[in-house]
Amino acid sequence: MNIKKCIAVMSLVLLCLSGAKTMAETAVVVHPSNNSEFSKETVKRLFLGKDKAFSSGEVSVPVNVGISEDIRVSFDKKVLTKTSNQIKAYWSKLVFTGKDAPPIEVDINEVKDLIAANPNMIGYIPSSEVDSTVRVAYTY
Repeated sequence: MNIKKCIAVMSLVLLCLSGAKTMAETAVVVHPSNNSEFSKETVKRLFLGKDKAFSSGEVSVPVNVGISEDIRVSFDKKVLTKTSNQIKAYWSKLVFTGKDAPPIEVDINEVKDLIAANPNMIGYIPSSEVDSTVRVAYTY
């Protein structure tokens, strides 16, 4: 193999490896005691404040990560079907009119511990971080 082909192959391998992190699956998680049913639409309605409770009737408390996190950008786009700027504008309007407040926002490293400790919370984490302290409600 000549040097140009070798460089091209190595570049392709590095490109694939660097994209692996962004292609990782994300899990929407709840407390293990939460037996509610979830779909993309259910999660979307909870995070947009259109529904305030799980299907079980228990009050829901959505937990977002910081807006600059890649996982948040992906969640906004793939689950809420809006850009992060559109979500920000959506919540600004609701806050300004006094109709609602956005989900709480925490550091990505806090999400799993908060949900594990509170049966009313719902959030999202990389699937690789799921363990027995949380239950996967939906993946994307």
